[in-house]
Amino acid sequence: MSKYSEASASYRIPPVVDEGYEPKGTYIELNGTKTYVTGPADSDRAILAVYDIFGFFPQTIQGADILAYGDADRKYQVFMPDFFEGNTAELEWYPPTDDDKKAKIGKWFQEVAVWSNHMHKVRDFLGAAEVHNNSIKSWGIVGYCWGGKMASILAGHGRVPFKVAVQTSPGMIDAGDAANVKIPTMVLASGDEDVEDVRKYEENLKVPKHVEIFKDQTHGFMSARANLKDGRVRVEYERGYKLALGFFHDHF
Repeated sequence: MSKYSEASASYRIPPVVDEGYEPKGTYIELNGTKTYVTGPADSDRAILAVYDIFGFFPQTIQGADILAYGDADRKYQVFMPDFFEGNTAELEWYPPTDDDKKAKIGKWFQEVAVWSNHMHKVRDFLGAAEVHNNSIKSWGIVGYCWGGKMASILAGHGRVPFKVAVQTSPGMIDAGDAANVKIPTMVLASGDEDVEDVRKYEENLKVPKHVEIFKDQTHGFMSARANLKDGRVRVEYERGYKLALGFFHDHF
């Protein structure tokens, strides 16, 4: 996989909370959408955080707070909209190991989570965020699992002004998407993603990049499915966020 500076290791991540996490941000309404907002209210750099299929989960919210405050030299305001309007998938459906789970998650995807049904919301949402904080001058995006696919597509969408993209445990990774990507991109895959798909995606990226597979981690290890009581998972969760902070710092 691509080499990348380990300077990100110097970023300060507060002790990760494995249970009962207290969010640092607040929930507001932006463009008619419930949104978690964290980070300095006057930051000139903002990150759109696109959650996974389980929505506002403590592990994902904690990750947004880490991105907002983890770089001592460069703070970000992070916005995480509730694209699913509260109608999230159930954690027990994944992985879909039997017919019942497959049916439930398949039905939910068709009704709620088709990516093209949400893409059109992004531009107006960014505009509303810029009204909320008129200091914002530039945007990055981080996508978790389902949101990773969103980040991949939006990174190749010239009409949406992102400068850098980070994907973690990207859903339905597709080398065809990579060929369209126009901005620096980081992919932090889990051991559950197909290695060949990740490799082909990396080969097709023609932009500054870092692609890495966390081979002993499960899909969602930086978001809702991260078992932070497991020491190894916690270490890799932290390392993933340090790498993400470093990539944002270098390209944003």
